Amino acid sequence: MVRAPLYSADGFGAFPAVVAGTGYRAGTDLSIPNLITLGRILMVPIVVWAIAQGLMWVAFVLFVAAGISDAVDGFLAKKFSMTTVLGAYLDPLADKALIVSIYLTLGINGYIPRWLVILVVSRDILIVGGIMLSWLIGTPLKIKPLLVSKLNTVAQIAFACMVLGSLGFGLNLPQLYLALMGLVAALTLLSVAAYLAEFVRHMNKAAAGQ
Repeated sequence: MVRAPLYSADGFGAFPAVVAGTGYRAGTDLSIPNLITLGRILMVPIVVWAIAQGLMWVAFVLFVAAGISDAVDGFLAKKFSMTTVLGAYLDPLADKALIVSIYLTLGINGYIPRWLVILVVSRDILIVGGIMLSWLIGTPLKIKPLLVSKLNTVAQIAFACMVLGSLGFGLNLPQLYLALMGLVAALTLLSVAAYLAEFVRHMNKAAAGQ
């Protein structure tokens, strides 16, 4: 997994590679890691279709395969110096597209509570909305991947994997289900609070500098 150079302390936007950070090649060339990432994006509608058709074991296998591909493209990009600006933006896009699509489909089909789906999706909308707002008012914000956000992503993946695995292989794990669901909800709320605090801090700093 290779994160975009936009995750740093100051500013936000598609900066040239020499500005965004060392180790990133500029341009939009489709390296092997980028092709793997695109494959993960193309896998999203197939996973959604599998869930909608009740083929949970298929969705589970594809979800696990997507996770493995995420690790593989990150390894190749770093090991063989294939890290590009395009890939750095595609990677988190692929991750979010997969997670959000799975949660929406599971929620629509009644496999997970819809309030949890609303919470998870609203978090991403709020973060993107805050970034866009900062652009519109001329104080572009760059979001750093906070620890709570990383933990939240891990919890979301673990919960989705557990739900798909349980449904696909007929497992009954109510206690684990409730524990992971509660963890996802708590970390999502904490993540929203953390990014809101970061947004307010950035805006106050920008206002003081004017």
